[in-house]
Amino acid sequence: MNLDFQIKILLLSFTITVLLAIIIIPILKKFKIGQNERDDGPKSHIKKQGTPTMGGIIMMISIIMCSIGGFLYYKGDETTVAQNILLLSIVTIGFGLVGFVDDFKKLILKNTKGLRPIFKIIGLLLIAGGFAIYLIQDLKIGTDIIIPFFNKSITFPTLIYIAFSIFVMLATTNAINLTDGIDGLATSVSAIILTTLTIVAIILDVKEVVVFGSILVGTCLGFLIFNLHKAKVFMGDLGSLMLGGAIAAISVYLKMPLLLLLLAIIPVIETISVIAQVIFYKITGKRILKMAPLHHHFELSGWNENKIVSIFCIITLMACILGLYSI
Repeated sequence: MNLDFQIKILLLSFTITVLLAIIIIPILKKFKIGQNERDDGPKSHIKKQGTPTMGGIIMMISIIMCSIGGFLYYKGDETTVAQNILLLSIVTIGFGLVGFVDDFKKLILKNTKGLRPIFKIIGLLLIAGGFAIYLIQDLKIGTDIIIPFFNKSITFPTLIYIAFSIFVMLATTNAINLTDGIDGLATSVSAIILTTLTIVAIILDVKEVVVFGSILVGTCLGFLIFNLHKAKVFMGDLGSLMLGGAIAAISVYLKMPLLLLLLAIIPVIETISVIAQVIFYKITGKRILKMAPLHHHFELSGWNENKIVSIFCIITLMACILGLYSI
């Protein structure tokens, strides 16, 4: 596979994201679209109050622009690749729009509750379900799922496959959303996961995923410049749901949703930490962790944000190397 265009579009998405951030962050500041910290959160986060958020709009615009560029580049000679780049982009943006509505209600309309959880779930459910059904009915990709390490696949009945795909997408968006709690964590972890999925697509010669994955990696890296501690902007639910949706959609498209258990080990553990904390507290009235999700526990244990992000990224990187070995 000639990766000349893919490298160029990664660099382009990085550059566009940086330029958009330079333009949009002052606008977010001007309109006082700032972070509202939880009263029950770590005390060190109080100083982050007012930091521009809803920065996922920066990533969304970059993804849209570069996806259109990818579509136009392949439209003439490789129509299927072009159409599927657009498909992955539309699904990703769809997840992001659910987060946008939530952010808009909380930050612009000053409705502290944001989008009601039931409506958020319905929105994500519709996008995930629509994507899964389209893959089966229109793209005819089949209902088989690859099992890592065993070089085998299992074929599911259609309804079970659709239900499982929806579960993977909802779980992943929620997991990345929970991981987005300290400066640069969700962005850096997502960048590593997306890079790994792009390498998998190179190995399998799935050109549309290589292109779209390159766009996402460049976008994450560009945003990370402004999102690392001390963050100049946060992505908000718009960004976290969009990245989670992209990761999930690509893994389902590649027939490798089970691989996410390994690649997304940090978001998985973050989610388990919240579930375990709630269950244990309801049973015993005591907490396992000082605070959930897990990154807050380490914060309250004296770790600074850079240390948490660095260690979580190292764990993600090692898990992703193992993931590449498993295919």
